[in-house]
Amino acid sequence: MFSVPRTTRILLAAAPVDMRKSIDGLAAIVRTEWKEDLFSGHFFVFIGRRRDRVKVLTWESGRFGLYYTRLERGRFRLPHIPEYALGVTMDGTQLAMLLDGIDLNAKRLA
Repeated sequence: MFSVPRTTRILLAAAPVDMRKSIDGLAAIVRTEWKEDLFSGHFFVFIGRRRDRVKVLTWESGRFGLYYTRLERGRFRLPHIPEYALGVTMDGTQLAMLLDGIDLNAKRLA
């Protein structure tokens, strides 16, 4: 796993992405559709159509990094994403929970 500084924005795509896309394809989405700065150091999170695969694209120390993970069983449980939104912003804890398969929409017990 990787560490996420508190100052890093994490953007989760609303629409599923073709997981055959590599750094250049994902970077094109960030640049043209989201109008975000690729070199900001932020994390850009993409989910596959079956919601069993995740790719995280980031820029650090003069190079792109691409983290890829796939579930053997089940699906990643996504947070609520408003209709017509390109995505949602998360924090490092929420990203870790997502990647661990924890439902971000689950109600907390008092």
